[in-house]
Amino acid sequence: MKIPPGLLPLVEEGVVDSVVRPLKSGKEASVYLVSCGGTLCCAKVYKEANQRGFHKLAQYQEGRKSRGTREARAMVKGSRHGRREQESAWKNAEVDALYRLADAGVRVPQPRGYFSGVLLMEMIADEHGDPAPRLNEVTLSAELALSYHAFLMRQIVRMLSAGLIHGDLSEYNVLLDANGPVIIDLPQAVNASGHNGAFAMLDRDVGNMKTYFGQFAPELLATEYAREIWSLYERAELHPDSELTGTYVYSTVEADVDGVMVQIEEARREAEIRQRGREEAEARED
Repeated sequence: MKIPPGLLPLVEEGVVDSVVRPLKSGKEASVYLVSCGGTLCCAKVYKEANQRGFHKLAQYQEGRKSRGTREARAMVKGSRHGRREQESAWKNAEVDALYRLADAGVRVPQPRGYFSGVLLMEMIADEHGDPAPRLNEVTLSAELALSYHAFLMRQIVRMLSAGLIHGDLSEYNVLLDANGPVIIDLPQAVNASGHNGAFAMLDRDVGNMKTYFGQFAPELLATEYAREIWSLYERAELHPDSELTGTYVYSTVEADVDGVMVQIEEARREAEIRQRGREEAEARED
């Protein structure tokens, strides 16, 4: 086939021997099946910002570190340099997450390198050696649905133990090889400790899995894995092999709204006193 422009530098440099065929064209990237040293791999070519259909970039970039204050200011201002930095941060996020999660024992494609803006990684294959299907492309028995769901909850725990939340996990971002589920597509991965919406994203990831597998095993629809996992994480009791029950006991203690309002009023008064003190001090200096 004709070599896509994004892969041409890798072919010219000998990193990729040949491009076999396209595998997927999504909102953020196109994936190709390529040959590297006689081994079939996947090459993920990221689309430029003006070609992407993904419009919620800001919520995923929260908590990500830029290379320096100049880059951070440029990203906030939206200058040309800032947009280039955003593009770089967006592409590097998946590369960093993939290496980090592979090292943590999470079942993700093994990264093979990052060259000229293209991510090379292991091709996930089915039992016949062909590219593995996505989770949404298969019909499951109740037993298999329960097994896959339990496995993916353990993978989510491993991810969070490594400090990351997928952020966009669904049946479309899970492949099924001969040994079970493999999690893919990580450019939206967020750092749990540096993101204000971390629990909401974890809850959505877990909820997507519950809804999908609940089609085949309805008993999963009553589980509370997201709150159970997050509760362990907040108490610093979560570890890669944490045992989960799928249950969560909600607090029956009513919030002391009046007490909170009193504290807010006291803090407001103290702030006013401090402000008046600063103004009086400045007036005396003048």
